[in-house]
Amino acid sequence: MTTLSPTTAAETRAAIQWALGEESQLEIVGHGSKRGIGRPLQTEHTLDLSKLSGVTLYEPAELVLSAKAGTSLADIEKLLAENGQQLAFEPMNYGPLLGGQPGRGTIGGVLAANLSGPRRLKAGAARDHILGVNAVSGRGEAFKSGGRVVKNVTGYDLSKLMAGSWGTLAVATDVIFKVLPAAETETTLAIRGLLDEEATAAMALAVGSSAEISSAAHLPEGIADRVSGGAIGGEAATLLRIEGFGPSVAYRAAAVKDILKAAGPIDEITGDASKALWRDVRDCIPFADGTQRPVWRVSMAPSEAHKMTLALRMETPAEAFYDWQGSLVWLRMQADPEAELLRALVKKFGGGHATLVRASPSHRASLPVFEPQPSALAALSARLKSEFDPKGLLNPGRMEA
Repeated sequence: MTTLSPTTAAETRAAIQWALGEESQLEIVGHGSKRGIGRPLQTEHTLDLSKLSGVTLYEPAELVLSAKAGTSLADIEKLLAENGQQLAFEPMNYGPLLGGQPGRGTIGGVLAANLSGPRRLKAGAARDHILGVNAVSGRGEAFKSGGRVVKNVTGYDLSKLMAGSWGTLAVATDVIFKVLPAAETETTLAIRGLLDEEATAAMALAVGSSAEISSAAHLPEGIADRVSGGAIGGEAATLLRIEGFGPSVAYRAAAVKDILKAAGPIDEITGDASKALWRDVRDCIPFADGTQRPVWRVSMAPSEAHKMTLALRMETPAEAFYDWQGSLVWLRMQADPEAELLRALVKKFGGGHATLVRASPSHRASLPVFEPQPSALAALSARLKSEFDPKGLLNPGRMEA
């Protein structure tokens, strides 16, 4: 196996053109922090983008950052923090969950996986903040979409098409993201002792209020003590994050406490302790146990998620916690991914998407890791793939057999 390590966009294009001429398939990697997601690849060569790195433009006043695709996400977040700014969509770090090193991952991988975090309720995902991309298709053709301004509507928005494509359509060489000011203050309200159904109702009430809740999660009993080094204890914790200017945060926190005064005891977690708590929720730390026990990421209606989870537990042992006001369910199974059972239950309770984000290579090879698409959508996806990568060179089979 050959590893190709380009340092420029031109070298990246040359590498893909070489693979095209050789009719050799390529695995596309940055730091490899998400390598364990999707079907295992069996390619002849690897295109390693980790040396294609560096911030090429950062204008804090214009809220724009441009970087080469292999640039470390940790380095970008450090640069932004020094200027009081952030990637508001709070991209997840899959490293701990998949048994890798924390702090790994590239900005190109953020786009390819369409990452997001607990703030998705308010800020969306990577696709909602991408302004432009330079990339090379599986045809060996360079193309550009978008630009360095927030409003750009020229032509098709191919940068959003790249979001969540997992390197199967084209290889990004440069990306441009919108950045935003970081909140001056953040406070997390933790309601203790609620059952899943009660927590769902409490989160809906808080998020539906005028308090501008930026994140809402529920950690059932036995899960809560796996975040923040056990600092918040093992009793179930329903978490509501409020961000902004100090006086505003204090006023809104008081309003939420009043709205939810009948829900039970409410603790207040502030500053760095609050940030650490949400990092652990973001990175699925409760299930980052160093094993390959199957972990699912299920997105569905928040009013139905806890019902689906209860029905699942009636059939098979499973642990769960909830983010995005309950519409994101993290599930850990004992040994068998139970893919057919889980997806049948998701469909029964209103539909959604279930992605197997951690499992043994044998399970990932034998199951549809990503949610199977309806026939019409699958046909459209196949047409897109044939336009961008007709020879199937890029990450072949990662998303489907």
